[in-house]
Amino acid sequence: MLRGFVTAARYLTIVPLPDCAPADAIALGRSAAWFPVVGVLLGLGLAGGDRVLSWLFPPILAALLTVTAWKLVTGGLHLDGLADSLDGLMGRDRAERLRIMRDSRIGVFGAVGLILTLLLGLTALAGLPAGLRWRALVAAPAVGRAAPPLLARVFRSARGDGQGAAFARGTGRQGAGLAALLAFGIALLVLGAAGVAAFGFAAAVAIAVATFLAARLGGLTGDSLGAAVELAELGMLLAVAAWAHLGLPE
Repeated sequence: MLRGFVTAARYLTIVPLPDCAPADAIALGRSAAWFPVVGVLLGLGLAGGDRVLSWLFPPILAALLTVTAWKLVTGGLHLDGLADSLDGLMGRDRAERLRIMRDSRIGVFGAVGLILTLLLGLTALAGLPAGLRWRALVAAPAVGRAAPPLLARVFRSARGDGQGAAFARGTGRQGAGLAALLAFGIALLVLGAAGVAAFGFAAAVAIAVATFLAARLGGLTGDSLGAAVELAELGMLLAVAAWAHLGLPE
């Protein structure tokens, strides 16, 4: 159990942890049930930091600093996947799209997509009342990190030799199901009815994105799974923001 947690935490964050677990993609897939746990621990840290920042700065500046910390602690891992996935859409056929996604350089689609994703997340977070804001910060990273194991089980891999394919081979049904159950439980516990609605919306976003990318690429890659994390997190924030704006009961 400790090996699985350390493997997940070392991959999903830049937090220094002892190197007591293998770091290959198959081992990472086996640790998939720990993804939402790492996410909720990340969220608790973000919520605590945001509480201090909200005391020191106006809401929009505090939200910007919190989002900055969010992406720094995760090493921009999933943002890179989102950018590569968007750039790949410029290809004329499957082979060219996969080749573009392997290129480390960022293109126009990727840059615009990153800017819009970050701006949407920042604006949604800044507009939340304090009582919902910290809870959204706790739930969103947990729900977002449940997306890769679920999608890896549902969709085929675009490459037989890629990191995404190895991750999918290591991810079992039990691990993927447990990740989904944990993420749903965290959303329900932290946000109540709003969490159920937000979880459903985030899941729909992740599945829709994965379906679109799989149709264009012949399956999913590791970058596709990273993009799903970012967009599921954004879906959580947008859904909670809509819930608060509509004045629905928590």
